[in-house]
Order: sequence, then structure tokens, then C-alpha cells
Amino acid sequence: MILVAVQDFQRNEHSPAIWKPILWEGSSALVATLLVLVQLRYERSDDELLGRPLRWFARQARWLPLWWIAFTPLAFGIRHAVYALVGATYPHDPWPRLFVYESMKISIFVGLFMAVRFGIKSYEALVETQLRAQQAIALQQQAQLQRLAQQMQPHFLFNALNTVSSLMHTDVDKADATLMQLAGVLRATLELGEAIEAPLQAELDIARGYAGVMAERFAGRVEIAWAIDDALLAQPLPVMSLQPLLENVFRHTVEKRRGLTHIAVSAQREDDALVLRADDDGRIDDSAAHTGGSGCGIGLANLRARLAALHGPRASLSLAARAEGGVRAELRVPCAS
Repeated sequence: MILVAVQDFQRNEHSPAIWKPILWEGSSALVATLLVLVQLRYERSDDELLGRPLRWFARQARWLPLWWIAFTPLAFGIRHAVYALVGATYPHDPWPRLFVYESMKISIFVGLFMAVRFGIKSYEALVETQLRAQQAIALQQQAQLQRLAQQMQPHFLFNALNTVSSLMHTDVDKADATLMQLAGVLRATLELGEAIEAPLQAELDIARGYAGVMAERFAGRVEIAWAIDDALLAQPLPVMSLQPLLENVFRHTVEKRRGLTHIAVSAQREDDALVLRADDDGRIDDSAAHTGGSGCGIGLANLRARLAALHGPRASLSLAARAEGGVRAELRVPCAS
């Protein structure tokens, strides 16, 4: 506004005294700033009325009399004082007419100021509401994940203790060795605490311990090969995500076969995903019952729920029959950058 006033003054007055338009607009800007600061300092918060714009603007309009009373005397008082300092007289319309004219101008300014402020405050309230909603969803999701992760520990322990119980009737020494392995697995799970995710290395420790327990139960009936990309050991996975894949193989293949079952566990990176696979070589005619469409059981259902909560459609868990017999359980999660 000051620059526009200077240009108009030079075009109309042809005078080098550009301090005059600077004084006119500068005094108005200074007084308006002071009155805005006073209003912001002493007005009470009306944020709860943002949902009812008419009431909000009505509250703000109560400050208009202050602007009408204070703006013109202060702004024009500054102009008269500066003119007097340079030995000049500041001309203007008679005071009554001046008060009416300036009050109309300042009312428009205050209206624009209130409209802009209403827009900013409404946007801030919207963002804050969205943030609170997102925080509530995140807390709810975290609680759900912790509940699901904690559900896996007693589920695993129940199955492992059943294994030890069955061994107690046939081989006490083997049962004792199995208990020692089980203790190591439980120690590893307890170290994770209430974590939602764990690095691949920690998941491998749990899975290898579980495989050792089950190998004692099914001695001579299972062989496991591990093919793990060491570069992925720090990649995060949902807690207890590899063990359910192995449990599925033992439950649906190893327990139902008297012959030797080969299991191949692999972890590799494909594009931007960490891919875990557990393959077995069960009979082709058992594959349909093994995959069961979406995969049954607490372990896999629990894992699917946690994958959906953590990564949505970017993660997946699938069971598919292999052409040469057996089933492939495949888990995909996004790789951390």
C-alpha cells in the first residue's frame, strides 16, 4: 500500500516529497498493527465457535467500536505531529466527515482481517482434528498389534510344551534337551518385550530354536535347509512372523508323514520387498488340504492380521501348492530403506 501511495503521489503531485505518502500509509499501518495486537492480547479464545461462523464473527465484531474510536485519532495524530515537526500543516476533511469515512475504511480492513483469521483458524482446527484422529487410530492399531503379538507367545508355548510332554513318555533325555532348547526360544521371545517388529536375525533365532524343538520330536523325519541373505538380517519383520510358517509345515506335512520331509527356508530381497519362503516336499495330493485357500490356524490368521495393520496391501502372506509336490508359504513385507 505504501508503494502504491508513493507512485500515485509522484504521478499526481509531481513532487519529490515522497515522505508524505510514506507517512500517510505508514501511520495507518502502525496504528492498525497496534490495535490488532491489543485485540489478540485481550480477546478471549473463541475457537470453540469455529463450527458456527456467524457467532464467531459476531464475537469478533465487538471490537469494531475500539477501531472506530481509536484508529482515526491515533493515525491522524501521528501525521499532524510529523507535519508540525517539519513546519507544515496536514490538511484533511472536517473531523466528523473524516471519522465517518475512515471508520468505513477501517471496518472493511477489519472485516478482511477477521475473514483471513477465520480461514487460518479453521484450517488449523481441521489439521488438529485430523492429527488427533490419526493419533487415535495409531494408538488403537498399536494396541491391536501388541495384543496379537502377545497372543502368539502362549500359542507357541502351548505347542512346544505339548511336544515336550509327548517326549517325556518315550525319551526323558531327549525331553530334557528339548526343554533346554525351548528355554532358549522363550528367552529370545521375552527379550523382544512388547515390540511390534523385530529384525530378521531375531526372527531367525526364534525360528531355529523352534525348528530344533520340533526336530527332536520328529527325529529322523525332517531336514531343514536355511538360505538367508546376510544383508537382510537387520530388516524389520512383525514379531513371530517366521515361526508360524514353519509351524504350518510341521502341522500339515511332517505330522502326517512317516517318511522324511525336506523343508527349505529362504530370505531374499526382490525389488523393494523382503521375501521369506518356507517350502516343503509333501505329497501333491496333500497340498490342497495344506493350503486351505487362505490358510487356517491361529498362527497364520494372527500373522495376516498384523501384516494388514502394519503395511496394508504392501505386505502379503500366501500358501500355494508346488507343482513338484508340497507347499510354499511366502511372506512379503516392504524393505526398509
